[in-house]
Amino acid sequence: MPKIKTHKGASKRFKLTGSGKILREKAYTNHILTKKNAKRKRRLGDKIEVSTADTKKVKRLLGK
Repeated sequence: MPKIKTHKGASKRFKLTGSGKILREKAYTNHILTKKNAKRKRRLGDKIEVSTADTKKVKRLLGK
């Protein structure tokens, strides 16, 4: 079997931690920020863990 190539779009969007968790950024942070309050923008800046339902798919895209 050949090696699985890394999906370049996924590699730019997800980060694998040392313990094996996959982190992603939240949506709605790019534009139309004037109507969003500071608290909301601050929370959107956080990175969160990918849901367990999607973990297997994302790991495959990352070639892990």
